[in-house]
Amino acid sequence: MAIKRYRPLNPARRIRTRVDKIEITKNKPEKSLTMPKKKTGGRNSHGRITIRHRGGGSKQKLRIIDFKRLRAGKAEVISVEYDPNRSANIALIKYEDGKKAYILHPKGLKVGDIVESGPDAELTVGNTRKLKNLPDGTVVHNVELKPGGGGILVRSAGANAVLMAKEGNHAQLKMPSGEVRLVNKNCMGTIGTMGNSDHYKIKLGSAGSTRHRGRRPKVRGTAMNAVDHPHGGGRGKSKGNNLPSTPWGKKCKGVKTRNKNKPSEKLILRRKKKRKK
Repeated sequence: MAIKRYRPLNPARRIRTRVDKIEITKNKPEKSLTMPKKKTGGRNSHGRITIRHRGGGSKQKLRIIDFKRLRAGKAEVISVEYDPNRSANIALIKYEDGKKAYILHPKGLKVGDIVESGPDAELTVGNTRKLKNLPDGTVVHNVELKPGGGGILVRSAGANAVLMAKEGNHAQLKMPSGEVRLVNKNCMGTIGTMGNSDHYKIKLGSAGSTRHRGRRPKVRGTAMNAVDHPHGGGRGKSKGNNLPSTPWGKKCKGVKTRNKNKPSEKLILRRKKKRKK
C-alpha cells in the first residue's frame, strides 16, 4: 500500500498524509454485523473522569468481528472494508450456508479467496489452525491466549508473530516487540501478517483530525500553575528538578509497570527489545 499526500492548500494539508485505500472494495459495512458504539468521554459508571483527554469525535459503529474462528467449513472473501475501531482493515466472508462474518484482513488476502479454519485447513494466508498443527517458523496473527477465548494477541496493522518451537503443552512465540513467550499449543492462530502495514506512516496534520478521533487537547504540566501539577509554577520553563510525574504525583516515563508476581510472568522467556538511544 502507498502513502497518499494532499495538495498544499493550507499548512495542515502540506504535511498531512493517509494510506491509499486501493485494497478497500466496499464503503458501507454489513448492517447485520454492526452495533452502536456508546461513547463514555473517559468517564466511569459514577460519572468521574478516569481517562483524561477523551471526548467528542465522529460517530462510529462497532463491527462484530469473529476472533475465535471456530466455525467449520470454507468461506469466500466477499469484500475488504475499513474499520474505524482499529488500525487494520477487515474482510467480510460468506460461508457455504449463506452466513456472513467479519475477520481481520491479513496481507495478501483478496476478494474471491477461500478461507477455512480447523486442523485440515491448508497452510495459506487467512486460514486458522491450532498452534500444535502449525509447522515451526509459521508467521501468525490473531493468536489466542486461552484456548477458545478468541484471538487477543497480534491484531494491529502490520503485526505478526513467529512460531519458533513447540515443547510439551506450550508453543514458543516471538512477538512483534521481540519478546519470546509461551502460549498453550491448543490456542488458535491465523496464518499470515496483518495488512495495512503503512498505517504507522500516517500524519494527521491538524488538531481537528485528532478531535475527530475523540481525543481532546492535552496541556503540558510545565505550562500549569504549581497548584495544578508537580511540574507547574516557577519562573521560566522548568519542572523544578522533579522526575516526570502525573498531576497526582505518580512517577511516569521509564517506570516499570509490570507485576512480576503474576503467574503469566513465568511464561515470558525473553523480554522485549530495549529501545536504542
